[in-house]
Amino acid sequence: MQFSEKKYQNNRHKTFYLSAGEENNKKIYFIHGWPELSISWRNQLGFFSNLGFHAIAPDMRGYGQSSIYDKHADYCQEEIVKDMIELHTHLGGGEAIWVGHDWGSPVVWNIACHHDEYVEKIVSLCVPFKMMENDNMLSSIDRQLYPENEFPYGQWEYQIFYRENFDKAKQSLEDNPRNTVKCLFRSGNVENLGKLANTAFVRKNNGWFKNGIAPDIALDESVLSRKELEIYSKYLSENGFFGPGSWYMNTDLNYEYYKKAPLKKLGKPVLFIHAKYDRVCDTCHTSLADPMRENCSNLREATIESGHWMAQEKPDDVNKTIKEWLAI
Repeated sequence: MQFSEKKYQNNRHKTFYLSAGEENNKKIYFIHGWPELSISWRNQLGFFSNLGFHAIAPDMRGYGQSSIYDKHADYCQEEIVKDMIELHTHLGGGEAIWVGHDWGSPVVWNIACHHDEYVEKIVSLCVPFKMMENDNMLSSIDRQLYPENEFPYGQWEYQIFYRENFDKAKQSLEDNPRNTVKCLFRSGNVENLGKLANTAFVRKNNGWFKNGIAPDIALDESVLSRKELEIYSKYLSENGFFGPGSWYMNTDLNYEYYKKAPLKKLGKPVLFIHAKYDRVCDTCHTSLADPMRENCSNLREATIESGHWMAQEKPDDVNKTIKEWLAI
């Protein structure tokens, strides 16, 4: 693997990160989501450093070897963005390219809204701008697939379960982290289009898994190798799911933070990559991406035939798509 392990620590936070390429080169940051790690970007770091970038992938707060906190509010977007800006300033500052996936996408969107001076371009995988606003999430639900009387929050039922019963949600993931990882990290499949997402049943099942604990299923090696499985399992076992789950517990704080942003619409170049077979963040068959189209004036869109974990499932396609866009 073409990267080194580094840490940056100040009085408020410690960030572990993977680094590839010359540190004086233009910076491209890769921000992971739930429940991932910096190694989620293992296939991007060497590729983009070979193109002349300084490629950086941090463990976000609550994950891996970065700082862990014991209050939900410690995982609000404002604190997370501070982590990234402090790391970026430490590494030299200036305009950078910010790439986010899953919960990493709201981080890069917030960096663009609050710290435009540090942004050259934005790339988001799966999660569009303004998606995390409740009205946009709810209005995009396919009510033919998710009838409101049965699934009032559609595929987003799991997020509501965190707020209703956080300890139960956390425990069902922690009981067997290794099996949890194997269950979550699955490739996309055209045959699953039009079928209910598993996340829609979390409230019905009173937990993430029907029988209370993640079943022992075969590893999907098109997404993770056994080496990555062990790394994910190690840190999710050691740190638990309080931190990762707490990212879902700050809806009000995150909205207050967004309201303070100097920018509500984005003019910098944005690339959004749709995952064609993502049944949760379904931007290909719903209106979920429409608010982004209305609020990003320099937007390019692309679609990759993958599931939600596209940077790991289809790394060559992701890398090629970003590379070609950066050359525009």
